[in-house]
Amino acid sequence: MAAALRAALCSGLLLCVSGMIPKPRNARITSVNLHSTLQWDAPRFPEGNITYTVRSKSINIPGDSYDTLGTRLSLPECDVSSLSVYGHYILQLRAEAGRQRSPWLTLRFKPMDDTTVGPPEVAQVDTKHNSEILSQLEPWTVYCVRVQAVIPEWNKTGELSRELCEQTTHNGVTPVWVTVTVLVGSMLVVATAVTVCFFSSFYLYRLTKHVFCPSYVFPEHLKEFLTKPPSALQPFPPLPNEELLVCDKLIVISEQPQSLEEGSGDEASRTPEHPEDSAQGASDSGVGAASGKT
Repeated sequence: MAAALRAALCSGLLLCVSGMIPKPRNARITSVNLHSTLQWDAPRFPEGNITYTVRSKSINIPGDSYDTLGTRLSLPECDVSSLSVYGHYILQLRAEAGRQRSPWLTLRFKPMDDTTVGPPEVAQVDTKHNSEILSQLEPWTVYCVRVQAVIPEWNKTGELSRELCEQTTHNGVTPVWVTVTVLVGSMLVVATAVTVCFFSSFYLYRLTKHVFCPSYVFPEHLKEFLTKPPSALQPFPPLPNEELLVCDKLIVISEQPQSLEEGSGDEASRTPEHPEDSAQGASDSGVGAASGKT
C-alpha cells in the first residue's frame, strides 16, 4: 500500500517536473433515454486553465478515422447524443493547457446498450375542486395518478394518496383507417348480398317456370300444317315406321265463317222438309212420260 502511494506520488512529481498534463480522471458516460453525456473529473494540474478535446470513431467501420465531438471545452463534460444509437464507438478524451497535452483517455460506448430508460414525464395539475378532467392523454395508455392536498395560507402540504392506475380508451376521434375499413367492408357486404339475391331470384324463377310451365317444343310439321288455310289442308305425309311408334292423337277443328254455316243450315232445313213432294213429282213425271209413249 505504501509502495503504491509512493509510486503515485513519484509519478505525479515527475509529471509536474516534466511539465506534462495528467489524464482526466473518472471518465464516465451518463445516458438516459438516449440523451448521452460524457463526464469526467479534472486532473490535478495547478498551472493555467485546462481545456479538453473529445473525439470518436466507429468500431463497426474498419479503418474509420476519428471525428472531433468537442474542442476547447472548459467544462468537464461533452454531449455525445449525436452519435448513432445503433453504433459502437471508441471515445477519446484529453486535457490541454496551452501547448501541453495529456495522453488520450480511451473508453467504449454503445448507445443502445448503455442507455437507461428513464421514468415518464409527470404532468402536475392544480385545481380547487374535488374533481378534474385530464386532457391530452394518449389513447390506450395506462396512467397512474396520486392526489395531494395543499393549504397555501398555512403553508401546509398533505400526504399523497395511494396510486390509482387506469387505462385510457379512445380519444373520441375515429382514426381514418377505421373509417376506410368500415366503408370498404360495408360496400363488399352490400355487393355480395345483392349478387346472392339476384342469382337466388333467378334460380327460383327458372325452377318455378320449369315446374308449373314446362317447356314444350311443338313439332315443325304440325306448325306448317296449322299455318295453312282450311281450303289448302293436305293430309299428313307418311312418317317413318320408327316415328309412328311415338305419336299422339290430334284432332284439328277448323273455324268456319258464319255465312257458310247459315247457308248450309238453310239447305239442310229445306231438303228434309218435303221429301214426299219431291218423290211424288218424280213419280208423276215418270207416269206422264209413260202415257205419252203409249
